[in-house]
Amino acid sequence: MWSNLPLFPARASTMAGHVDALYFALVAITAFFTILISVLILYFAIRYRKGRNPQATQIHGSTALELLWTGIPLGIVMIIFVWSSVIFFMQTRPPKGAMEVYAVGKQWMWKFQHTEGQREINELHVPMGRDVRMVMTSQDVIHSFYVPAFRIKADVLPGRYTSTWFHATEPGRYHLFCAEYCGTQHSGMVGEVIVMEQGDYDRWAAGGVDGSLASAGEKSFQQYGCSMCHRADAAGRGPNLIGAFGKPVLLDDGRTVTADESYIRESILNPGVKIVSGFKNIMPTFQGQLSEEEVIGLVAYVKALGNGTANLPIPVSEPDSGVYPVAPKSEGSAAKSDKTATPPVKVTPPKPAAKQ
Repeated sequence: MWSNLPLFPARASTMAGHVDALYFALVAITAFFTILISVLILYFAIRYRKGRNPQATQIHGSTALELLWTGIPLGIVMIIFVWSSVIFFMQTRPPKGAMEVYAVGKQWMWKFQHTEGQREINELHVPMGRDVRMVMTSQDVIHSFYVPAFRIKADVLPGRYTSTWFHATEPGRYHLFCAEYCGTQHSGMVGEVIVMEQGDYDRWAAGGVDGSLASAGEKSFQQYGCSMCHRADAAGRGPNLIGAFGKPVLLDDGRTVTADESYIRESILNPGVKIVSGFKNIMPTFQGQLSEEEVIGLVAYVKALGNGTANLPIPVSEPDSGVYPVAPKSEGSAAKSDKTATPPVKVTPPKPAAKQ
C-alpha cells in the first residue's frame, strides 16, 4: 500500500504493524480534534458575532459539560498510555531462545559479532523468521541503533549494555542509521540489515568462521589468568562462574543483583564496584587493558558456562600460590603502554594458626 510513498518505510518485522497501528491512531485522533475545534471556533464566531448578539450573555458554567470535556480526553489518553505501554514492553522483552548479536557503535561505524563467530562492519546478516536480540554498547559516545523498516530504535551507551530485538518477516536489504548526533560525520554512520532466507543465511554463516564468540572468550579467560581464581571447584578465590549467568547474586553490602551482561562487563572492568558476598576485593581492574571485542568474548564465555556449551575453566596455578592475574599487554587489545600497566599483586597466604 505504501510502497510508492518514499517517506514511509517498508514494514518488515512483526513489531512494525503494532507501531504503525498506534501511529495512525494518534494521527487520526489529532486530525479529528483539530477539525472539530476549528469547526467549533468558526461556528461560534459566526453564531455569536456582534451583529446578532450586541449584548453579551453571561454563562455561569455547566457541571455536566465540564465533566464531559474532562472525562473524554482522560479516557483517550489512558487508552493511548495502555496501548503504548504494551508495545514498549513487547519491544523491551525479547522472547526466550532468540539468537544474539553483539553490536559496538563507534565513530562512525557499526561493528557486529555473531555468537557463531562471524564479524561484520556496517552490515548485519540475519535470518528471516527468527527472533534476533541485539546486545549493544558504544566505544566512545552515545549512538542510537535505528532500523526504520523494523520500527525499532534503541540508544547505544558507552560503559554499559543496552538491548533491543526484532523478528524480520521479509527478505531484503534495509537501512540502518545512527539516530543520535554523535559528531561531525554522524550522517555517514549508516549501514544495512540484510535479511536472508534460513538456508541462505546458513550458507553465509558457514563460511570463514574461525571459532565461536564463546571460544574466543575462553582463550582470553585462560590467557589473562581468570581461571586462577574463577575455578570450577570450591578452591578458587573468586566466585564459581558455572551456571552463574542470569541468576541472582548476593553482594557483600546486602544487595541482590542479576548476573546479566551488564553485570559481567562491570565485574571485568570495575570489579570493586559490586563484591560478591563471601569474597574479598582482590580482583585487579581490566579497564583499558581489554578491547571491546575481548570483553564481549568473555561475556559470551560466561554465558556459555551457564548453559553447558563451553569448556570448564582450567586452573593455571594452585589456589594458594599468592599471585593474582593481571591482563598482559597483547596485540590487538586496547592495552595501555607497559609503563601504565598494573603490575601483578602479590598476596602472602595467611600462616596456619599455631597448635596449642
